[in-house]
Amino acid sequence: MTKKSINQWFAGWAMAGVALAGICLLAGCGDAGKTPAAASNGSKPKAETKSSDMSWTNGMVWILGGTFHMGSEGGQTDEKPVRQITVDGFWMDKTEVTNEEFEKFIKATGYVTIAERKPDPKDFPGADPEMLVAGSIVFHPPPGDVPLDNYYVWWTYIPGASWKNPEGPGSNIQGREKHPVVHVSYYDAIEYCKWAGKRLPTEAEWEFAARGGLDSKMYSWGDEQTPGGKWVANIWQGKFPNENSMADGFRTTSPVGTYPPNGFGLVDMAGNVWEWCADWYAPTTYATMPERNPQGSTMEASTDPNEPGIPKRVQRGGSYLCSDSYCTGYRPSARMKNTPDSATSHTGFRCVRTN
Repeated sequence: MTKKSINQWFAGWAMAGVALAGICLLAGCGDAGKTPAAASNGSKPKAETKSSDMSWTNGMVWILGGTFHMGSEGGQTDEKPVRQITVDGFWMDKTEVTNEEFEKFIKATGYVTIAERKPDPKDFPGADPEMLVAGSIVFHPPPGDVPLDNYYVWWTYIPGASWKNPEGPGSNIQGREKHPVVHVSYYDAIEYCKWAGKRLPTEAEWEFAARGGLDSKMYSWGDEQTPGGKWVANIWQGKFPNENSMADGFRTTSPVGTYPPNGFGLVDMAGNVWEWCADWYAPTTYATMPERNPQGSTMEASTDPNEPGIPKRVQRGGSYLCSDSYCTGYRPSARMKNTPDSATSHTGFRCVRTN
């Protein structure tokens, strides 16, 4: 695809109001009053009905809960001020939801992800109908050095790209059954959670769990990026976005659990794929959130300074595209956001449940 056609795709989809995403700086659109009926309304997560059958805890880790310092004084402005926050105990998936787990959900329910749906022209008046095709955003490294303020250069809208065709038509997930599922929107993740009897974590739950008991540390494993000279997370090594040395062994996603678990026994809480959280995003959330079990912002108050007026949901954990030369989203305090209908080749999720 030429640069001209790439720009035409993005221009067409931007006019259509369809979400377009990138890493660390996302170009997207809001809900525009078209929230799917299955989507969360932003209310507080509820405790699930208690049962003597605890088989649902298979593949999950009990997070006892406690008090920690949320945020980072050395991070981005939306990670401040650092607050002492308490969260109650909860169960969390040990790994990100994998392709094989998501496929079981699809086969059991017949669900069709947003990336697989052809947009309805009635929902996007004025858009070129030829632009309204099912697909998703895929990372493509440019052939040489490019300015880091133009993410269109390395993101391409690929018709036919989805969770089962991660790079578009001709690609598949064979051999990647244990990799995290990608091209999953917030709404898709919510539907999976309902089927599994779980929910998405709040942002506070996610950061508490990611830290693994190491309060105020730079990374989920401590303050040293490569302890013992070893990479312990799937991130980008080299000059982003065109040179990836793959010192960690992977160009894109890696099988879940490839790297050592954190102090709570959770894996891939740093890198691999971004993970959806339940909260609406706001850059000033930390200044006003309660000290116990904060639930984030509201849809009405949610805003992204880069795209004012567009409500977005929180994402955490960073991805295989996180690079120190561009972003350090794999830090446990780092925050990301995207519109809930957006899906990309570096976004997935994991679930939690309250006993």
